[in-house]
Amino acid sequence: MDRATMPTLIGTLNEKPLHAALKEWYAEAGDRFEERVGGYVVDIVRKNLLIEIQTGAFFPIRRKLDCLSKDHRVRLVYPIAEEKWIVKRAKGKRGKETRRKSPKRGAVEDVFHELVTCPKLLKRRKFSLEVVLIQEEEVRRYDGVRGWRKRGWVTEERRLLDIVERRLFKTPRAMASLIPADLPEPFRTADLAEATDRPLWLAQQMAYCLREMKAIIPVGKQANWILYQRSD
Repeated sequence: MDRATMPTLIGTLNEKPLHAALKEWYAEAGDRFEERVGGYVVDIVRKNLLIEIQTGAFFPIRRKLDCLSKDHRVRLVYPIAEEKWIVKRAKGKRGKETRRKSPKRGAVEDVFHELVTCPKLLKRRKFSLEVVLIQEEEVRRYDGVRGWRKRGWVTEERRLLDIVERRLFKTPRAMASLIPADLPEPFRTADLAEATDRPLWLAQQMAYCLREMKAIIPVGKQANWILYQRSD
């Protein structure tokens, strides 16, 4: 049975569109959905694999992932918008809906911004992380009270347009493969930021996570910078 003929998934009534669309995209014949395992409701149960799709922060589910991955194979699926189109609902009766492409482009390395809250999970033999680069549409509506931080606009929903790429990480060493191969050692987080073309704060989170996983180790200092090298 292919995805085109998969039945409508159960348990999607209160789901956000992006989460529901990813769950349907991942669905295979024989999968069970919204099933309770170890006291937690899991998005997809596929034989002996538990698949959890998280479109937001990892912090709220870190305890769930920690508990389940002790006794079960767990795969966390996390989407990152490589390309995004922003749709703004009409503002007022005379307004018009607008759609534009965001200049920001996501990358696999952006996952470290969330992984920083639970970096040691990749040391678990039963845990894996799948990063999915997607094209998405972000729908915003005007709310002068809730959206004061963003000039009155709040995100209403995110919609999946297409799957661009999938990267599966099963071990700390696999995560360390995100360090560019031609980056000389030892390196600073500033060097890592330049090599990956990501901001310094993200390179610092990346280094923290990889250090907690024992995928890189500190080997000294240069002025105020910690120097790192890949673990053997």
